[in-house]
Amino acid sequence: MNYATVIAEELNLGQHQVSRTIELLESGATVPFIARYRKEATGSLNEVQIATIRDMLLRLKELDKRREAIVAAIEQQGKMTDDLRQQLDSARSLTELEDIYLPYRPKRKTRASVAAEKGLTPLADKLLAQRPGSVAEWASQFVNPDKGVDNIDEALAGARDIIAERVNEDIRSRNRVRNIFGRKAMLTSKVVKAKEDEAAKYESWFDWSEPAAKAPSHRVLALFRGEEEGLLRVHVRPADDDEAVRALNQLFVHGNSEASSQVADAVADAYKRLLEPSIENELHNRVKERADREAIQVFAKNLRQLLLAPPLGQKRVMAIDPGFRTGCKVVCLDAQGALLHNETVYPFTSVREERAAIAKLEALAEAFHIEAIAIGNGTAGRDTEEVVQRCRFKNKNVAVSVSEAGASVYSASDVARREFPDYDVTVRGAVSIGRRLMDPLSELVKIDPKSIGVGQYQHDVDQSNLQKSLADVVESCVNSVGVELNTASRELLSYVSGIGPSLADSIVAHRNAKGAFASRQDLLKVKGLGAKAFEQCAGFLRVRESANPLDRSAVHPERYELVNNIARRLGTNVATLMADGELRSKIVLADFVTDDCGLPTLQDIMRELEKPGLDPRAKFEVFEFDRNVTRIEDLREGMVLPGIVTNITAFGAFVDVGVHQDGLVHISQMANHRVSDPSEVVSLHQHLRVKVLEVDLRRRRISLTLRGVE
Repeated sequence: MNYATVIAEELNLGQHQVSRTIELLESGATVPFIARYRKEATGSLNEVQIATIRDMLLRLKELDKRREAIVAAIEQQGKMTDDLRQQLDSARSLTELEDIYLPYRPKRKTRASVAAEKGLTPLADKLLAQRPGSVAEWASQFVNPDKGVDNIDEALAGARDIIAERVNEDIRSRNRVRNIFGRKAMLTSKVVKAKEDEAAKYESWFDWSEPAAKAPSHRVLALFRGEEEGLLRVHVRPADDDEAVRALNQLFVHGNSEASSQVADAVADAYKRLLEPSIENELHNRVKERADREAIQVFAKNLRQLLLAPPLGQKRVMAIDPGFRTGCKVVCLDAQGALLHNETVYPFTSVREERAAIAKLEALAEAFHIEAIAIGNGTAGRDTEEVVQRCRFKNKNVAVSVSEAGASVYSASDVARREFPDYDVTVRGAVSIGRRLMDPLSELVKIDPKSIGVGQYQHDVDQSNLQKSLADVVESCVNSVGVELNTASRELLSYVSGIGPSLADSIVAHRNAKGAFASRQDLLKVKGLGAKAFEQCAGFLRVRESANPLDRSAVHPERYELVNNIARRLGTNVATLMADGELRSKIVLADFVTDDCGLPTLQDIMRELEKPGLDPRAKFEVFEFDRNVTRIEDLREGMVLPGIVTNITAFGAFVDVGVHQDGLVHISQMANHRVSDPSEVVSLHQHLRVKVLEVDLRRRRISLTLRGVE
């Protein structure tokens, strides 16, 4: 199989683009590297296109591996023919391949195989021929008590079983039924009898039915979870059997003879007993795969927005992990995120303790020259904000509510124990909250993305696909922002193109033993980091204190000589060229085009010379909740409040308005026109204003709208 041809046709791309991309992937190049530094080779394909080519290539290779196994199995049976081999070679999907193999697949004992052992195959062949005649007379010739065929009815029943299996294994049969299921299947669910109380959370779906092709991802996953828990009975099949049976009869039933009637009975049995459950199971898996894919896309999109959230930057931060009874854990961090001090204050135990807490916070802010305060948004978060607002700080600082999602996972992790072996989980959690404010990306890469809580039904989707997709997102975000080589953590370095956990350990060990890297070139001194790894990672790493100004940019070292040539052509040096926009305007890019360096790369270089190492993330903006609303009981219908988007799903967005319970803006309440994708309207951590539609105190549910909000 020519993989490049197949992929190019399916993705509507040039075959040369796909071929070169495959070559680069198979040489060990990463998706971010190919997208950023090999634009001439791929025709400027983006990361999504390159990743799609990578994934399709893997699937095609797996298909070929399965094809080889099937060919070997059929050859071992001595049943391979030229026509069969051609069918197998031309199969373009696993379903098609398995359909071809089905008649040759080793089987456990079936009704058809038992009938064949009784010698009833010739009778089945005669019935399928459907010539005029008495089927009773034909069947009487096969009555043989010694073989277990005691009468005519048993002979005919056995022959029908053989016919039914042939109908089931016929590719045309399976494709016709598959097509009908694809068009007509209904997704239905009913509660398992006597489990109504246990299944109360699925009450909406005790008697549910909708077209399977249109069922939204979140509902599919909810129903299948109920099925997995044994509380719902879920089916994915047409409402009736008529169309499928008619389609099969058109293939196998000819005329009106007695034999035709026997074949029709066999066809009906084949559909109900064999084809329907088989194709339903297949469609069930397809519907689940689609739901998984859509849910994973939502998760990946949310994760990207979270990782690329605006960083506060290098500021001295006080971080507070709030708590009522156990107190508020307070840590002070320097501008690089190093822990300077920690202690616990108890502002909620008594008036005296509250005053003492305020005094302590004021003293710590002054002692450590605090510039910003990060407050965890969990239990007691809003109450802690009120305490902080009553403080009279001498230094000007900002107080920001920070999401705690995943902080507890980090605080108990091996990563946290390595960083803070002498501190307990409460200190580690508070440090994580503070660092998230300074640089969300650098801190969140330490946490399993599935634990951050920005998706829907993440435990119900295929975990391998989820992990792979989220790893791609993290890798993409880390490399798009770039990493400072001398301060990056092991976890952040491990996501840099071409590095991985092992080399990240080596880089950190080298840095600890030898001191800071003076240049990108010094990376080659790291044990185990060779020319290939250097090629892949160097452009994404920054060395802020390097004597070479290009080491602070995204210009790849392989293009340093090109930039030097450009500078020499203008009679200057690289540093001056980067500082002087008027000088850069004199560059004629066409003069520097070569076979491996075209205009796309040259244009990227010019952008870097203008703004070296520009962070693609937006500027940080301070957000404040309405100070008069701190509990769900404070909400009233019609209120317009500031809110921050905490999660986006296929059915809407969850918004924190500061009452310890996120409200839902349903997709129908996002705009005055129909919206198909909530992410078209809002983004994760976006600051917006929402109106309260309804407050259900009993179920603690808040309905919000973006409509009519000024």
